[in-house]
Parts: sequence; structure tokens; C-alpha cells
Amino acid sequence: MKNLLYIGNELEDRGGAPTSIDKLSPLLRNEGFEVKTSSSHKNQVLRLSEMLNSIIKNKSWADYVLIDTYSTRNFWYAVLTAQLCRNLQLDYIVLLHGGELPLRLKKNPQLSDSLFKNAKLNIAPSRYLFDVFQKAGFTNLKYIPNSIFLKYYPFKSRKVLKPKLLWVRAFAEIYNPMLALKVLEELLIEYPEAELCMVGPEKDGSFKECVNYAEKNKLQVKFTGKLTKPEWTALSEEYDIFLNTTNIDNTPVSLIEAMALGLPIVSTNVGGIPYLLQHEETGILVPPDEESAMLSAIKKLLIDEDLTEKLSRNARRQSEKFDWEIIKENWKEILLSE
Repeated sequence: MKNLLYIGNELEDRGGAPTSIDKLSPLLRNEGFEVKTSSSHKNQVLRLSEMLNSIIKNKSWADYVLIDTYSTRNFWYAVLTAQLCRNLQLDYIVLLHGGELPLRLKKNPQLSDSLFKNAKLNIAPSRYLFDVFQKAGFTNLKYIPNSIFLKYYPFKSRKVLKPKLLWVRAFAEIYNPMLALKVLEELLIEYPEAELCMVGPEKDGSFKECVNYAEKNKLQVKFTGKLTKPEWTALSEEYDIFLNTTNIDNTPVSLIEAMALGLPIVSTNVGGIPYLLQHEETGILVPPDEESAMLSAIKKLLIDEDLTEKLSRNARRQSEKFDWEIIKENWKEILLSE
């Protein structure tokens, strides 16, 4: 088996939402790979320093360096750690994340070329990012989607729905959590029994803004904070419609999980979402930040039982393609190759 040094932002141990490094590294260990990770340091400068030092310390040990690459500030971690790998003649594999990476390709073309073209492989977790990078001229690409353990997501077919809405994501501005509250506010006019549960950790000021808005407008909203997967999947039994309100997105695992659970989904039609959900086949897609469109979609699900049942069953079938028992073979293929 190969030795892997995984570079990324380990957030779970310090209370954040688990990132790719938090999820994938233990899975690879379970398949027999030796995996070291870096870094969980809270201070960004010290985190970068720890990442660079770990590459230097493990230059003779690591067969490959895996580098989580995001579109925001964390992009620079990838640029600098990849440059060090090249200096040390270490093979590195880039794991692409973030719905804004296409903008990063345009904003920093020379740095992007250096980072991505010199990688042994760029792993795209969505057909969306795969297509974007392919059109940008990159050929060292492989599509390996995000995965779940399907057996941990009990399917519940939905047909007759109650206006009970579930939202699961970190509270961050790009995920537009306020839209869920405004939709609920309008839904209450026709369905006074409607309620909303919002699950996820605080990432920026969005959480406080949402709590204040709910209190000010006397909205029936339950804020759970961060929950473990078993906790929120158990909670999902009590809810009937899953909302995804993001303005920017790639292939969120929370959507795959909702599909597996049989929750009818109403999602904004952004980034990689239309590659994951087919409109009125496995979910309902609406334009971003359009309250009225999302509200209409929810009302349609509450009325049209046949559509609701179709979405629930089709989504479950679609989610089966993302089971780790299938996806792990793709990882083994690339990591065990010479």
C-alpha cells in the first residue's frame, strides 16, 4: 500500500463542519493506506507553516501528497504547498473543491496553470468541475464523486407531506441561510403549521443574523447547531422537505444524504447542482435567491403527491451511485497505480 500525506483544513476537531480531509483520510486508512494529515491549527499562518513543514519532514516517506484545493483564501495553501512539492520532486494530487474554482481559473490563470497542470492528477468531485477544467485545457483529470455510506441512511418514501422543512449546512453567507427563513415566513401565510429546522455550525455572522430574524418575526425555527450524522439523519424522520439555498456550490454531500433518505429536495440551480439533481426527476431546481420560486416549488410538493413520491424514490436510486463501496474502487485505481 502507498504512503499518503494529506494537506487540508482539518476543522472537525475544532468544532467546524467536517471537510474532505476529515472525511476521506479515515476511509483511506481503512482501505490499508498509510495516511498522515496536516493541518488542524486554528491560526492560518501557523497552519500553513505546519503544512509546509509536514511536506519537508515526509518528503522521503510520502508516495503522494494529496492537496485539498478551495476557491477562497485557502486557495493559497494549495499554491504554496504544491510549489514546495515541485521543488522537492514529490508527486501531488489536487482534490478540487468549491463552486468558485472556475472564477479562480480566470482570476489567477498563471498560478492556476502552475498548480493544476503540474499535478499528477486533479480529482473533480463533480461533473461540473470536471467539465470546467476540461474546457480550460486540463487533461490530467479524474472524476471521483463525494461518497456516503449508504447503509447509514435509512430510506423513507415520502408522498403525503407536511410543511416541515429541513436545512443542513454550515451557516455561511455563500449558502444563503436567510433565504430559508424568508421562504418559511411566506409559507406560514397559507400553512400556519409550517416549521423549519436548521442544522449546522456557525461559520460567519450568518448564524446570528438568522437567529435574530427568526426571533424578531416570531418564526417557528429550530436551530440545532452542529449535529453528528447519526443525529441529523435520525432528526430527518420528523421532516418532509429538504431545502438547499446556496448561491455558490459544487456537489454538497448534504444533498446526496438527503437523496438517500428519500427527502424531496428543493434546491437553487447553481454550480454543480444541476449535474447532481434533475429538475422534477430527482429534485426541484429554482433560480438562486428567488424566494417566490422556492416557495412555489414547496407548495407544489405539498399538493402533488405523485410528483413527491417520484422525486423521493428517484433520488434514492441516484444516491446509490455515491456509496463508498463503489467510490473506493476509483481511489484505489489511481493511488495504487505506478
